[in-house]
Amino acid sequence: MYHSKRKDFEEGFLWGASTSAYQVEGAWNEDGKGPSVIDMGSYPEGTSDFKVASDHYHRYKEDIALFAEMGLKAYRFSIAWTRIYPQGTGEINPKGIAFYNDLINELLSHNIEPIVTMYHFDLPYALQEKGGWSNRETIDAYENYAKTLFKYFGDRVRYWLTINEQNMMILYGSAIGIVNPNVENPQKELYQQNHHMLLAQAKAINLCHEMCPNARIGPAPNICAVYPASSKPEDVLAAYNFSSIRNWLCLDAAVFGRYNSVAWSYMEEKGYTPTIQEGDMEILESAKPDFIAFNYYATSTVAESKNNTSDKNSIGDQQIAIGEPGIYHGVSNPYLEKTQFGWEIDPVGFRNTLRELNDRYNLPLLVTENGLGAYDRLEEGDVVNDDYRIEFLRKHIEQARLAITDGVNLIGYCPWSAIDLVSTHQGVSKRYGFIYVNRDEFDLKDLRRIRKKSFYWYKNVIKSNGQEL
Repeated sequence: MYHSKRKDFEEGFLWGASTSAYQVEGAWNEDGKGPSVIDMGSYPEGTSDFKVASDHYHRYKEDIALFAEMGLKAYRFSIAWTRIYPQGTGEINPKGIAFYNDLINELLSHNIEPIVTMYHFDLPYALQEKGGWSNRETIDAYENYAKTLFKYFGDRVRYWLTINEQNMMILYGSAIGIVNPNVENPQKELYQQNHHMLLAQAKAINLCHEMCPNARIGPAPNICAVYPASSKPEDVLAAYNFSSIRNWLCLDAAVFGRYNSVAWSYMEEKGYTPTIQEGDMEILESAKPDFIAFNYYATSTVAESKNNTSDKNSIGDQQIAIGEPGIYHGVSNPYLEKTQFGWEIDPVGFRNTLRELNDRYNLPLLVTENGLGAYDRLEEGDVVNDDYRIEFLRKHIEQARLAITDGVNLIGYCPWSAIDLVSTHQGVSKRYGFIYVNRDEFDLKDLRRIRKKSFYWYKNVIKSNGQEL
C-alpha cells in the first residue's frame, strides 16, 4: 500500500536500545550471584565465554551516561535471575537487589524508561539440575521470582517482559541448554517445557496486574512473517505450518489463553503434545497481556516438504529455517540480501510482520530487538564507520513508520544492541552495538567505550523523533 502522507511517530514514542544480562554484565560469580545454564554451558570453539562480557556490571554508570548522551528514551535490559536468587529460589541475594535498584535509579535520573526482561535464557543452574522447565516446580520458582521483582522494582518499572524468545528456546532447546539431549523424546520434552513456561508467564502477568497496577506487561517472542516459496498451494500450506509452530503457538496461548489449532495438530501428529493438568487452561485464559514485545531480525521462506531427508535436522539457527519432514522445507529467498553471518535482510518483511501481529492480536506492539551483527573495525583515531548498520536500521525504521501509517499501534523501537556485547553463538566478533567495546574474543584489552558512527546517527533519529533518517 502506498500512502500520499505518512503518519509521524507519536510524541512519547519509546526510542530505545536493548541488551541482556548475561551478554553484557560480566561479573558472573560476583556479589553472591549463582550460576545459570549459560554460565555452565559450552561455547563454540574460538568464541568468548560470558564471564566478563562488556563488564557492564562495574561500568553501568558510564554506559548509562552514554545512553543518555545518545538520547535514549528507553533501555530494555534483563535481570539475571541468579543475582536475585542464586539457587533459583530460597534466599534472596541483597547485593543483587541493590545492583538493579541502582541501575534502575541511574536510568531514571537520566529520564530513561527502564524496560525489564524478567528471564532471558539464563535459567538458574540449580533449577536445571532439578529438571529445569520440565519440572512443574520451576513454575512456582518463576512466580516467586516475579513477585520479588514486582515488590522491589515495581514502583519504578512500568514495562515488564516475561520471557525472552520462549519460542526460540523451544525450537533451539539444545542450543540454549534447557533440555537434556539424553531423554527419550527431546522434542516432546521441549513442548512440555513450553507449556510450563506459558503457565509461569500467565501467573506473572496476573501478579503484575495485582501488585503493580500502573505497570504494563507482555510476552517477548521472536516473530517473523513466513513467506511461501511460490504461489503453489502446497508451499502456501507449508508457510502456514511453520508460522503456526514458530509464531502463533506461543502468542495465541499468551493472548487468547488457548493453543493454536494447527500447532496442536502438529504436536499430535509428532507425539509432542504436553500433559495438561486440571486448571492449567483456566490459568492461561485468566492472563491478559497489555502489549506484545517482539524481536525481529528477518523473515523466513519455506516450501512444501515431501518428507525431505535434508529436513531431519529441523532448524538451522534462530533466523535460518532448514525444515521438518512433512511440515515445511526452508529455502533461501532470492529477493533478499544477507548479512555477513548469513541472515537475510528484509525491512519490508518488518512491516509485514508488524501488520500481521497488529491484525491478529489488536494489542500495542513494542520492538525489543532488531539489528545487524557485523565484523566492525576500529580505525585509527577511535573511529568505527558502521554505515552498513545505519543503512539496515534506517530501512527498518522507514518500514516501521509505514506500518504506523497502515494503522499499526507501535509504541516503541529498541534495536539490538545498545552497546557491544557477547553474541550467544558468535562471541564478541559479531558486534551489534551503537557503542564499541574495546576487547577481542580472548583479549579484554581496556574495555574502553567508543562511540560508533551509528551512535551519532541514532542520536539524531531520536532527537528528530524519526523525521531525520
